[in-house]
Amino acid sequence: MDLFSRSWAALLTAVADLKDADFARTSGCAGWLVRDLVCHLVIDAQDVLITLVTPADTEVTRDAVTYWAVSRTPPTGDDPLDALIVRLAAAYEEPGLLKFHLDDVGSAAGRAAGRADPGLRVSTQDQVLTAGDYLSAYILEWTLHHLDLVAHLPDVARPPAEALAGARELLERIAGAAFPASFSDRDALLVGTGRRTPTDAERAQLGTLALVLPLHLG
Repeated sequence: MDLFSRSWAALLTAVADLKDADFARTSGCAGWLVRDLVCHLVIDAQDVLITLVTPADTEVTRDAVTYWAVSRTPPTGDDPLDALIVRLAAAYEEPGLLKFHLDDVGSAAGRAAGRADPGLRVSTQDQVLTAGDYLSAYILEWTLHHLDLVAHLPDVARPPAEALAGARELLERIAGAAFPASFSDRDALLVGTGRRTPTDAERAQLGTLALVLPLHLG
């Protein structure tokens, strides 16, 4: 729960520090500008708020690992929600408005997460998780999108080391194997999710793990 709060706070701070011109730059998400990614974070924050106030009285069906739908096929951008986010982001026109909306909704999501009972069962996407597992899954979401945010913005603060380590640990559980110790946490996340193609040397180090990568998470 604490790592969720720290990773989310770091991402909100990074967005708050963006210059207006940064919003028109390319992000690490294929086909998305930085403004599109920030708009997606608004939707994510809304999802956190909705889920934490949607208790379930049925048995748990997912945990932080099985929450993720894993595909070997990269997203094409044809998903209706992806297209909607691009249109919504453009509608803000002024980057300051998008910053304000994320800070407003994002701060509320952070407060709700900090007050949540980790054992509370919550419902999202027709699945039931504990609040603790749900928020743990989002550490990976926040950290990957923080890396996406700064992919072409070298002057913007990177994700905190503890968030990178926590996200890597969860990705390894999803993959069912550990990345080589020679991989930094950042490189494990980028290569593991297809955000960067491994070098020949890295592919050799990955061994059989290379056969199941990249993992596209949805």
